[in-house]
Amino acid sequence: MFEPKVIHATCVVERTFAKPPNVVYAALSDPLKVRQWMSGGSSSDLFDFQCDFVEGGKQLVKYRMGPETPIPGAVITNEGHFQQIVTCERIVTVSTMKMDERIFSASQVTFELVNAVGRTRLVITHQGAFFEGSDGPERREHGWNLLADNLVSVVGEA
Repeated sequence: MFEPKVIHATCVVERTFAKPPNVVYAALSDPLKVRQWMSGGSSSDLFDFQCDFVEGGKQLVKYRMGPETPIPGAVITNEGHFQQIVTCERIVTVSTMKMDERIFSASQVTFELVNAVGRTRLVITHQGAFFEGSDGPERREHGWNLLADNLVSVVGEA
């Protein structure tokens, strides 16, 4: 019997902000603000961040895992590219995540901003392929929830 070596999974994380879409979009598109919400928290140390926010542009996030994580001291690199950008509506990225030089997952992430009369409903959909030795879907969903909470601190109350 064939056992697949790749696990495919989708998770959806949502937050609603008491701000209009342009404010939330600014936090998702301005490299200084993106760095702020991507580096929040004590579980890792962000030490390299690059962001060319244009379609086809590259985003690099490199961090060292903290002592309380399952892999303390490990260096994780997330290298992505912006596939589609629709101002104040949608951002689509594709990326790979690796530890040292070994890729352990590949993902597509879609950020959808839904205007809700002066408020914004943000829907983050992560579609991942997890390879041998990866963190797996549950850890990735946990990570997106932490990042969404960090985003709340940048945008303002949810």
